[in-house]
Amino acid sequence: MERHLSTAILIALLALGGCATNPITGRSQAMLVSDSEAAQQSAQAYSQLIAGASQKQILDNDPAALQRVRAIATPLITQASIMRPETRNWQWDIHVLKSDEVNAWCMAGGKIAVYTGLLQKIQPTDDELAEVMGHEISHAMLSHQAEKLSRAKMQQAGITLGVIAGAIAGYNLSGVAGLANSAATVGLQLPNSREAENEADSVGIELAARAGYNPNAAVTLWKKMLAASGGKSGPGWLSTHPATEDRIQAMQVRAQQLMPVYEAAKRGQ
Repeated sequence: MERHLSTAILIALLALGGCATNPITGRSQAMLVSDSEAAQQSAQAYSQLIAGASQKQILDNDPAALQRVRAIATPLITQASIMRPETRNWQWDIHVLKSDEVNAWCMAGGKIAVYTGLLQKIQPTDDELAEVMGHEISHAMLSHQAEKLSRAKMQQAGITLGVIAGAIAGYNLSGVAGLANSAATVGLQLPNSREAENEADSVGIELAARAGYNPNAAVTLWKKMLAASGGKSGPGWLSTHPATEDRIQAMQVRAQQLMPVYEAAKRGQ
């Protein structure tokens, strides 16, 4: 029992010490998992996903869409390398997947996918598509995947410590571990995800503006997103994403702040 307690305490201490300050936002993040570790995991998962998509013939079957997505991504990636120089060493890769889902993502290390459902159902302009991709690239720039993996480790370590401490005190808490895990997810993981979404919104629109894409497109994009969802936005506290209406308001303010950056980029400064 003492050995288990020592192990749990060690895990907890490592969790408390595994924090780093993000160079872009200045926020302290849980970083038990490094960016390089997250990128390595992403590269393996992405390789498997792309291979599977190719076998199913749902990969890049629209050359025009692929060319468009990659052309829009190029200046975003250039600006990402300026905002966070480490990204210059990433092995960037971009594909279009045939799916009805309105979605796009960027894994740690620069592995990007855009779904045809987004292109067909939202029909984004180039500026609006740049906002989507800027947002997703920002998740990777801001180490959000590594942070999420780290928080999952910390959450599990905390629950394990609680169960062992209860056992020492004479209580069997193993039966409530699942409930504790669910509570921790709502109280810790989901709010962190919303914070990550807000950060990616703010940095993503700036990334797009620096690349020469109109920041007002973020507003029109999310209005399209709201319309596509039937005007429904789930409870903000039980979602990994901010309420769409709140997002639109925040983007309106941010867009006005970034208009000088966009105008300077358009002038080639």
